[in-house]
Amino acid sequence: MIPYYQIRSPLSQITEEKMTRYIGALSEVLGENLEKVSLEQYLDENFALLYVASGGSEGFFLEVFEQLKARHCYILTSGESNSLAASMEILSFLRKHGGSGEILHGDTEQVAARIRSLTNAHRALASLRGKKLGCIGAPSDWLIACNYSPDAMMEKLGLGFVSIEIDELLREYEKKEYPENEYTQLFKSKDFDPAEIEKALYVYGAMKRLCDRYQLCGVTVRCFDLLDTIHTTGCLALAILNAEGIYGGCEGDVPALLSMAVLGAITGEPMFLCNPSRFDTKAGTALFAHCTIPPTMLKDFCLNTHFESGIGVAVQGNFAEDDCTIFKCEGDLSRFHAQEGHIIDTPFSDMLCRTQIKVQLDDFSYFLTRPINNHHIICRGRHAADAEAFFRLLQA
Repeated sequence: MIPYYQIRSPLSQITEEKMTRYIGALSEVLGENLEKVSLEQYLDENFALLYVASGGSEGFFLEVFEQLKARHCYILTSGESNSLAASMEILSFLRKHGGSGEILHGDTEQVAARIRSLTNAHRALASLRGKKLGCIGAPSDWLIACNYSPDAMMEKLGLGFVSIEIDELLREYEKKEYPENEYTQLFKSKDFDPAEIEKALYVYGAMKRLCDRYQLCGVTVRCFDLLDTIHTTGCLALAILNAEGIYGGCEGDVPALLSMAVLGAITGEPMFLCNPSRFDTKAGTALFAHCTIPPTMLKDFCLNTHFESGIGVAVQGNFAEDDCTIFKCEGDLSRFHAQEGHIIDTPFSDMLCRTQIKVQLDDFSYFLTRPINNHHIICRGRHAADAEAFFRLLQA
């Protein structure tokens, strides 16, 4: 249910029947009911619409302005009875008196799409509040632009942050235990060295226990430190955590982990943390690759060694052709990039990380002139508008 508070002039020619018809048409396209509420109920909601049903509503708005001025007002218009004109007058007044808002106007499909993005943004933000991310070890030495702000995460998202020593993970690994589940069984069924799979699953068990201990919704690990200490990698562990709904990132990259948490909250989709590896600007294609990915994103996969070290266990996956969104945000949430594309192929080169996807893109200027670090997040579906709505909400 999406609540709305309605104002209109009693002199308006618009009838209750017409207003109900418009609200009903929007509800049908949204697939969710718009429900008229009182002013008190409107003020209690995190997200609600202000429906300006007609011209001449400005005076009625002034009567409630003192109660509304602290809110970012989403002003819904019907396109009839001077609703748009009144909404523009109201928004101008709001902005001149320290308030903020936007007008939702267009055909039914356009307005419904915007409401859907706004609803997703508010629900995503609510879902992150009170949760925590963790980093095991420091960011890898080569991540020289890996800046992040736990204060900004808490202030803007209500999202906590925990730093965990790598030695704590190594102590957990020595327990050589992991929970059996559908994903551990899936990986053990693959044609690969069973001893190496067991070692990789011990890492999963260790990381899972740390996530439980610190109540983390996501974790990133300085995984290259595992190569010399326990002689395996974190690729399989991160694949399973991501499949289970715990955001798992590589190389201690906190901005990438934060990006996973934000995009995951917005879309509810599993995600691929990856490196841009090659652009063909003439053909309009980009190749992305990494050694871990949740099996829930793949049509099938096999196991391979970790690319850089040639040891451990990595996931070599195949994608179905699909629309996708490429996303990244700064570690202080000051900037983001969301770009839609289409997955067209799953090539393989032994000179790149093991899971590789080719994406059709229409623009490369962001990547070549103003990238946000190297790691990016890819999920299925087209979600750029939802990401934009989320970041506009943070600025409101």
